[in-house]
Amino acid sequence: MNKVPMTVAGEKQLRQELEELKSEARPRVIAAIADAREHGDLKENAEYHAAREEQGFIEGRVQEIEGKLSGAQVIDVTKLPKTGKVIFGVTVELLRVEDEASFTYRIVGEDEADIKERRISVTSPIARALIGKEEGDVAVVKTPGGDVEYEIESVEHL
Repeated sequence: MNKVPMTVAGEKQLRQELEELKSEARPRVIAAIADAREHGDLKENAEYHAAREEQGFIEGRVQEIEGKLSGAQVIDVTKLPKTGKVIFGVTVELLRVEDEASFTYRIVGEDEADIKERRISVTSPIARALIGKEEGDVAVVKTPGGDVEYEIESVEHL
């Protein structure tokens, strides 16, 4: 089984979601199913079918999260030596060479990625171009619009 890299924050977030699903969502849906059963004929009971469908989604998500957590390799970047090299979990400040626009991204696991929060997946083209480079290096990212060069301004272990 392949290990999937995950940050400490990503693991915590998944564990919280799992706990919420098991302690709140599951009992709520079970109660809704029991309540809908009391209304009589189950064949034509829309509330019952909706609750059963929601139960299926919850159970599927619980299994998905448990699978991800069992295959997770949690990496705490704050405990790794600071070398100035871009690795999984670091926060990178970049300067786009062509127009000197500045960007800051944190390289995280696939499930944690959220561009609005400036978290990019380790499998994204920009992260793949950055991994292994050091502060001061220029990384070339291949995009549909052509190659884009980014200079690595700083690498932080946050």
